[in-house]
Amino acid sequence: MKPVNELTYTEAVGELEAIVAKLRSDNCDVDALTAMTRRAAELLTACRARLTATDTELRAILDSLQQ
Repeated sequence: MKPVNELTYTEAVGELEAIVAKLRSDNCDVDALTAMTRRAAELLTACRARLTATDTELRAILDSLQQ
C-alpha cells in the first residue's frame, strides 16, 4: 500500500471507493474496520487538500486573465 502522499488524486479516490465497497459488503472484516477507517480518513484529508489547492490555483489563473 502506497503512502497517501504518493498517490494521485485518482488513485486516492479509487482506494476510497474500494474501502467503501468493503465496508458496505456483508463480509466486512470487523478486525480491519479501524485500519480501513483510519486509511479512509487519511485519503479524504489528502483529497480535500488537493481540491482546495487546485481551486486556489484556478482562481488565481482566472483572476490574472481578468487584469
